[in-house]
Amino acid sequence: MNEHDFRRGIALSVGASALFALLSAYATLLKPLSGLDIFAWRIVWTVPGALLLVVLRKRLPILRQLLDRMMTQPKLGGAMVVAAALLGVQLWLFLWAPLHGRMLEVSLGYFLLPLVMVLVGRFHYHERLDTLQWLAVACAAIGVAHELWVTGAFSWPTLVVALGYPPYFMLRRKINQDSLAMFTVEMALLLPVAVVFIVSGGSLHAIGARVEMWCLLLPGLGALSTLALASYLKASRMLPVALFGILGYVEPVLLVFVSITLLRETLSAAQLATYVPIWIAVALTALHSVRFVRFASN
Repeated sequence: MNEHDFRRGIALSVGASALFALLSAYATLLKPLSGLDIFAWRIVWTVPGALLLVVLRKRLPILRQLLDRMMTQPKLGGAMVVAAALLGVQLWLFLWAPLHGRMLEVSLGYFLLPLVMVLVGRFHYHERLDTLQWLAVACAAIGVAHELWVTGAFSWPTLVVALGYPPYFMLRRKINQDSLAMFTVEMALLLPVAVVFIVSGGSLHAIGARVEMWCLLLPGLGALSTLALASYLKASRMLPVALFGILGYVEPVLLVFVSITLLRETLSAAQLATYVPIWIAVALTALHSVRFVRFASN
């Protein structure tokens, strides 16, 4: 990996984390829509945004090639359907949680996800970790152990995020196609499901007369989703799995901040004992990234 790709991968990962954190608060502007309604509209408005990015980045031939291969190679087509389903669950949960006061539980899942990804990188892809990375993993593990000791288990939203995303990223790496083209196909595969939810639900009636929904809020949802997901998935392909996993700590830190300041959720003393070691892991990760960039530039 050259220095330019490394810096770009880090910038894409951090930028995506900031957009995702903003998206969790943005969902509350779309009431009275439910989490499932918002998920469906998010897909509907993300598809044209993804297609626009494909055209602007001159990836249309690559997208056509991927679609042709999916038609002629059933295994590839099936893998893309599975990837779309795995992603769809995460997109729904992310928009359902802030409407039901469960965003802190989801943010804990995003805290655990980097630890899982680091372990995947180390033991499945055999990537080597340096001392700072192992210290970050150890600090995160202390926070995880405390949460298990206090609660006895993790909530289902936490587990869906922490254990649901790694298979998705591993499957994407195995498919090994252009990141933006894959993202566009995944959104297109989810589109029929989204349309069914919209038609069968009550969202059309709920927002029928609200001009700001059609002209501003729903298009804004699609724009945020497209930029965040495209950046995140591009970073997942540009960075080593372990480093990409550790950088994932940025998003849950921002999610906790949004949950407390904008969504008015509370963080107890017991929860702080879980989060503080993980926040230390974030600081170690930042230090590691700075050192890596300086080393690469020399």
